[in-house]
Amino acid sequence: PRLLSQFFFADERVTRVVAEINGLDAELDPQQYLVLLNQLHLSQAHLLAVLERIMEECIPTQRHSRDYLVKFPEELLVDNLGNHMLFAAECLLAGTFLEMEESDGAQLRPQARNLLCSLELVRTVLREQSLSQPSSYPEPVRTVLIQFDRLFAEFELSYVSSLVAVKSPEEIYRQQEIIVLFCETVERALHLGYLTQEMIDGYEPLLMFTIPRLAIISGLLIYPEGPLSLERSPEEMSRVFSPFYNLLKKIRDLLRVLSAEELCLLERSLCTAE
Repeated sequence: PRLLSQFFFADERVTRVVAEINGLDAELDPQQYLVLLNQLHLSQAHLLAVLERIMEECIPTQRHSRDYLVKFPEELLVDNLGNHMLFAAECLLAGTFLEMEESDGAQLRPQARNLLCSLELVRTVLREQSLSQPSSYPEPVRTVLIQFDRLFAEFELSYVSSLVAVKSPEEIYRQQEIIVLFCETVERALHLGYLTQEMIDGYEPLLMFTIPRLAIISGLLIYPEGPLSLERSPEEMSRVFSPFYNLLKKIRDLLRVLSAEELCLLERSLCTAE
């Protein structure tokens, strides 16, 4: 059950697979080479997972901030992102620039080198600690873990930023505005009887359509200063709504001519129509 013992065996597995790859002629046996590469990917992922648990146990209050993750596109936020970063660093150090301009890759190589050197130091220190005192984390162990955690986070942010357009602070704020709008929409719908708490607690599938529809009406009429404010230019709106700027203006103009009774009838119909 001791994490350092788990790390020792996970590290042994990575070392063994790397040795098999180095002793294999990929041109003579390409199928076995691909099998070993997959084994390396899996063993490295397991090693990083154990290392993550060790850092949570050893340096929980000294971890480098990961707040920058909110800037990443949602499709990148996968469980094995860390393993992808490690593979990217190895490729950069080998001079392979995956999906990246050569100039950007050259700028990232020093960071990749520092990260991989730090990982090797971590592996060495933790192996020694696991063989001597696998139940404790002395200061030298904590120091190398803190350094590795920082270098990993810095490389992750730099690498992803060079590949995709990360969200700006303004875009993150706009997304938070949308969250608030949806919350206020749900509260208003509950108050007016459009929705019931049982529907929300039961994850009623219809809500996936109902709440966004009601939120558009709320954003255009009830909370006109919010994220659907048409006083802003399309560039100032969230990317969720900016492509529909002209359509939203037409919807707002139509809503403004409705009476209170007609608006209520419309909202109720939006809660039932599929």
